[in-house]
Amino acid sequence: MNIVVNEELKAYIDPLTPEEHEALERSILTEGCRDALVLWGDVLVDGHNRYGICQKHGLPFQTVQNTRFKTIEDVHLWMIDQHLGRRSISDFLRGVLALRKKDIVDERRARALADTAPSDDDAPFDADAPASTESSADSASALPPPAPLSSREAIARAARLSSNQVVMIEKIQKQAAPELVAAVKSGVISINTAAAVASLPAEEQVSAANAGKDELKQAAKRVREAKRKPREESAESAESNPADQAMAKPDALQLLEQRVAELTAENDALRRQVAELQAQLAN
Repeated sequence: MNIVVNEELKAYIDPLTPEEHEALERSILTEGCRDALVLWGDVLVDGHNRYGICQKHGLPFQTVQNTRFKTIEDVHLWMIDQHLGRRSISDFLRGVLALRKKDIVDERRARALADTAPSDDDAPFDADAPASTESSADSASALPPPAPLSSREAIARAARLSSNQVVMIEKIQKQAAPELVAAVKSGVISINTAAAVASLPAEEQVSAANAGKDELKQAAKRVREAKRKPREESAESAESNPADQAMAKPDALQLLEQRVAELTAENDALRRQVAELQAQLAN
């Protein structure tokens, strides 16, 4: 059997840690390769670690074809869903995969909208023309379209995380230096700590990451204290100057209070007019 290992697919999901790989190897050596490798034609989609271990020790394995894959995006989405369904992956990787899935789904929807947009060159629709049997057969065997992840809450549900965790993971992806990302991926620091340190300039992030776990925690603490101090000073200033606090009432609230007073006066005037009319009718 000719099995092709696509390096891009192999690296699409973060590799096992050395400890995890050793545990898998011990399991296969003891119990054999119990789960079949998933193929798309000749291309290996799922089971790269199992395949490598079996090749190394000359052990037998089984394969199964997934004939519903039509594009490499189908393969990516299937791989993401498979890993999101596992409990062993970290919260950070879970969030990264859910955000990756959102990007794929968004790109697909954008292409679909572009493909269905009317064009001046489009031929007129012929109601008597036969439908394409090829496209209907393809749609019947293809994977169902994934649900859109149009909100941060939807992404959080897909990743089984909180919306706040998703926000922090997005920040880490956009602002964190590679050394900081490596630290949170390996579990050296938490998502919360990494998101705080990601607020620092890249040079400071790298320096803290190279110094280790304790320095990363101290850096995160400094960031939080720096953000907290202006808020505390603002609150103290407001408490010590109640007159200033009263003068600081938002313009929108003042306008609203003024409008309520105007409507109340109009309502009182209408009530007086109604009372006068009722009195005239009674006479």
